[in-house]
Amino acid sequence: MDTVGAVFQPELIKLMKAVLDEAVATLPASRRTSTMMADMASQILGRAARGERDPAALKNAALLVAVECSHYSHDISPERRAV
Repeated sequence: MDTVGAVFQPELIKLMKAVLDEAVATLPASRRTSTMMADMASQILGRAARGERDPAALKNAALLVAVECSHYSHDISPERRAV
């Protein structure tokens, strides 16, 4: 994600915050960690920096982070577990 130098208008910032809040609200309380929220926000920022403005698309991108992070440790290769 290359958001260096990206400038977001106040309206877009408001939209991105609303999308993040809505996406986080769909998660179980145990998954609403600061790390998860930061990863979801990063995904939203990256998409917005590339021109995405559709709230549903931004929310889906954020929720993909939660889905990708939901794999059990036995699904992760031994090399990645050692990190």
